[in-house]
Amino acid sequence: MHAICTGVIVADIFSSAVGSPPEAGQLILAEKFLLSAGGGAVNTAACLGRIGAPARIVGRVGHDLFGDFVVADLERRSIDPSWVMRSQTHPTSTTFVLNVKGHDRRYIHTIGANGDLVAEDVVPALDDAAVLYVGGYLALPGFDAASLASLFRLAQQRSIATILDVMIPGGSRQPLDGIREALPYADMFLPNQDEARALTGEESPRRQAALLADLAPRCTVVITRGNNGLLARRGRQTWEAGAYEMETVDESCAGDAFAAGLITGLMERWPFETSLRFASALGASCTRALGCTEGVFERDESLRFIERVPLEIHTQ
Repeated sequence: MHAICTGVIVADIFSSAVGSPPEAGQLILAEKFLLSAGGGAVNTAACLGRIGAPARIVGRVGHDLFGDFVVADLERRSIDPSWVMRSQTHPTSTTFVLNVKGHDRRYIHTIGANGDLVAEDVVPALDDAAVLYVGGYLALPGFDAASLASLFRLAQQRSIATILDVMIPGGSRQPLDGIREALPYADMFLPNQDEARALTGEESPRRQAALLADLAPRCTVVITRGNNGLLARRGRQTWEAGAYEMETVDESCAGDAFAAGLITGLMERWPFETSLRFASALGASCTRALGCTEGVFERDESLRFIERVPLEIHTQ
């Protein structure tokens, strides 16, 4: 059994941390750049690979140099690219990530070939899957609410657990209609605090979680809060946890590593609190290095870490 990771696939270009963004016409120096296949689908599959959990990736790239690179990078990481299709109309999606010391990252993104991905592309890959993860929803123009709901409903009919993750530009407002139809068919929903705010209009994570849980009482809503930990809710039960401390180099993709930890817990039928600790450790470890997977713990390393370092989880 394996996980299916579908959604956003990009060629990521990372800059090591600089003191400040350049002014108009200014040239600044960074220590290094890193080119890597990325996006929610790739990062989550790659993190699963690091912890020895098999994953299949479904998505689209362009007929271009970046598309060739993404396929080659997947093969380098021992991720089967057989279900990565080529768009006939759009170039490979690309994101430039600028790390600025003491500030959150800056992103410049093109949707590109991700705009051609549709739910029907995923259906043939579902055979023998244990978990279906959709990463970057709301940045996938070909995935509307009805088609996502239909895909999740089909997955659940086949006893495949479903996980939904979203991608919402910072500062924007996103109507709940985009997820309302699909959420009742999701086993887990994984927004970060800013995304939950964009969807609900609520500032309080507790109010965010309550509103989202009301839309789908059987879905476990997990709101990640960066250094402030997480808040999870299923029905009327809540879990609240802090965050593991790490020496941070780059916070990019910590949420994707966190998702990989929760997927592992689902596949191995762990108690939910064990899954939360394991996922939190993976997410924190991701920040130790530039890029999306280079710093992520391997499986045994993560298990030893959560045994050695306590993380209190409060339930209510």
